[in-house]
Amino acid sequence: MATILLTGASRGIGAAARTLLEQSGHTVIGQSTAGADGLIAADFAQPRAADALWAAALEQAGGRIDVLVNNAGVFEAAPIADADGFAATWARSHAINLQSAADLCRHAVLHFQANGGGRIINVASRAGHRGDSPQHWHYAAAKGGMLAMTKSIARGYAAQNILAFAITPGFTMTGMAEEYLASRGGDKLLADIPLGRVAMPEEVAEMIRWLASDAPASMTGATLDINGASYVR
Repeated sequence: MATILLTGASRGIGAAARTLLEQSGHTVIGQSTAGADGLIAADFAQPRAADALWAAALEQAGGRIDVLVNNAGVFEAAPIADADGFAATWARSHAINLQSAADLCRHAVLHFQANGGGRIINVASRAGHRGDSPQHWHYAAAKGGMLAMTKSIARGYAAQNILAFAITPGFTMTGMAEEYLASRGGDKLLADIPLGRVAMPEEVAEMIRWLASDAPASMTGATLDINGASYVR
């Protein structure tokens, strides 16, 4: 069974993944901003927070982490007419949605190189492929960057048994998505999903579980979509 570092573990997809991974026998070291419920506190909006998280998680793990799951993220509007707000939201989105994931991937690759390999799972978004709303350029850009980073890691380190995968959910029934659906007219957005509903956190969690333990090595570099056929490639 693996020791897994999971970010964004307090709610939504992260909470569902934490439960499922632990039920499957894995040891999960979780992160949240506040750090309640046995999770390590790390505010990714702050510089070097990911570095401190990795050090704390590695100590808690007894020196060995097998799988990194980058799931933490924020989804905040950045209206283009507000210059200061636009810049601030872009910086915050980049720090939380991409930079923290990159910092943790760096630590994971170095650790895996010294310990015979490991797995990285980056939870990106459908937005990384098809873009997002006029108020969420930053979110799509960050998630697109996460996809490119995943591919680069997979191509660069496969020979060292370091595997990297990405998951791209569409709307998922979390607090973040519920607020967005309400603000933009849920019925209209649901009409764009052929399945007729958004994904459930448990569905994405099952993909995380499978990639963490069962996915074949030859899948490294793959991106798995879960969006009810609202975006197909």
